[in-house]
Amino acid sequence: MSTAATGTSSAAAGATAPDTTTAPDTTINPDTVMDAVTLRVGDLEQMTDYYAGALAMEPVEERTRGREVHRVLGRGTTPMMRLVHTPDLPAVDPRQSGLFHTAFLFDDQPGLAATVYRAAQDPRSRFVGSSDHSVSEAFYFTDPEGNGIELYTDRDRSLWLHARGQVLMDTTYLDPNDFLRAHLTQDALDAGPALAGRVGHVHLQVGDIERADAFYVGTLGFEATMREYPGALFASAGGYHHHVAMNVWNSRGAGPRASTLGLGDVAVTVPGRDDLDALAARLTARGVAFTDDGRAVTTRDPWDTQVTVSLPGSSVEDVLAR
Repeated sequence: MSTAATGTSSAAAGATAPDTTTAPDTTINPDTVMDAVTLRVGDLEQMTDYYAGALAMEPVEERTRGREVHRVLGRGTTPMMRLVHTPDLPAVDPRQSGLFHTAFLFDDQPGLAATVYRAAQDPRSRFVGSSDHSVSEAFYFTDPEGNGIELYTDRDRSLWLHARGQVLMDTTYLDPNDFLRAHLTQDALDAGPALAGRVGHVHLQVGDIERADAFYVGTLGFEATMREYPGALFASAGGYHHHVAMNVWNSRGAGPRASTLGLGDVAVTVPGRDDLDALAARLTARGVAFTDDGRAVTTRDPWDTQVTVSLPGSSVEDVLAR
């Protein structure tokens, strides 16, 4: 792991009194989780209809801010995404920094299978592929405006393999038809939005892995879990395989993002105010600008992607306010 992620301070050699200065905590709380992602969309009704039909999400609430309409979708009481209607922006550029995919996590294989089946049946979906990653089983789609989607379920942590201080992740073929035959049930299909789902991780396109490491690991405080995957970095809190991932597969050398449709905010939830204070201290120490409204710290990564770290219990109102 990099020095930025693990560095500590110590008292000067030979000091006769303890050093009472406190360095910022270097890692984010292990109970950190991801929250609803924000997408800027050109056709709000089409995108709402797509995510409702293909991913069985329900519109929860919306607000209008000037010319923008902000609409939250989710399952049950869990917000999973916010769509912001911004029709004047250009389309997603697949080679610029921004979103690679939003990964929606399901509790079990029948819940995943039902959602994969729905997404595959929707003619507006583009199926990209499916993989067994050892730690998870995953299926990939692209939505009508070019945003990447991963639908996945985790294997039990007791089955994950570790070596060289990393969580071992692989990419082997997973036959989608075999998976659906084994796990698709009518009960899961009928349950629709009643089945739990949430954002498990967010995978980003960045211009440079070293700078991404310095920000997401060294500053935000995630811990690197896989550095050996070519062109990518995976990081998490609490030993999860990854809450955030960054790659340069399509975007190597990309600079700050232009104003386009696509990713609007990466949302992270930490357990307590102490965690926000520690994050604010890390950001201050590294000269990274941020705002703090008492419930959330908001900053931007080196490619101008907004990252919001907030307290738990975020209501739909909180999501709409970002």
